[in-house]
Amino acid sequence: MKRQDNRKSGNLEDRRGMSSKGKLAAGGGVIAVVVILLQLFGGETGQQLAPVLNQINQGQQSGQVEQRELTPQELETQDFMDDILVYTEDTWNQIFRENNLGTYKEPTMVLFTDAVSTGCGNASSASGPFYCPADQKLYMDLAFFEELKSRFGAKGGDFAIAYVTAHEIGHHIQTLLGTSQKVRQLQQQTNQTRANELSVAQELQADFYAGVWASRNKSILEEGDIDEALSAANAVGDDAIQRKTQGSVNPDSFTHGTSEQRKYWFMRGYKTGDIRQGDTFSELLN
Repeated sequence: MKRQDNRKSGNLEDRRGMSSKGKLAAGGGVIAVVVILLQLFGGETGQQLAPVLNQINQGQQSGQVEQRELTPQELETQDFMDDILVYTEDTWNQIFRENNLGTYKEPTMVLFTDAVSTGCGNASSASGPFYCPADQKLYMDLAFFEELKSRFGAKGGDFAIAYVTAHEIGHHIQTLLGTSQKVRQLQQQTNQTRANELSVAQELQADFYAGVWASRNKSILEEGDIDEALSAANAVGDDAIQRKTQGSVNPDSFTHGTSEQRKYWFMRGYKTGDIRQGDTFSELLN
């Protein structure tokens, strides 16, 4: 992905290197790998967030919080993540204007290591990247991407990070447009199988929105970038995760979609660049 001289976002919080002199209550302890992976990209409706919140330590940080000086490499990563955030802000501000969707409220990105306090509770890095609707922030522990590459076969690369970020921004779009609230209401009125299907449709729409964002930013793409995004999408398909972690696949338990579905909807967004073409609910829930 090409780096351009951009303005600073102003919506990035870097909490890496933070520590507290007080006590952090431990809560639930270590999370099983299968649970971690099934929550990759964490859903942001009530039922989608519930499994993630089961991984959240309910204790609160107390005492004075200090932050060590960030390393040059960490500062470079900070600049890179800020660039991605700026690209999403510019793109979605424009899309909202073009489609008369009102004012785009820009979310905040939080970089953290190991654990973080959020509007949804105190989360560990085991949750993977996730979006919290309560504070409209996306939370990123960048160590996740090494795990994705080393253990689950994704190519890695800078555009894999951009894809994941754009997916989480997709959940923010769903919050702003009221989609997430409607999904939550429907999930509360139906059985678990149907609730999972709604979750899949919502996650695939977030992948579609990531593709729309990529389509609107072709000027910054380099050879291999889309392959990096597709490799990441392939690695986090429910079927791929279940096959890796439990040796079998149970479609009724899917909450994020198969590898093929995730790649398809990302590419549909990328090929059309049109937010109106992403009604995953009508197409998947007939």
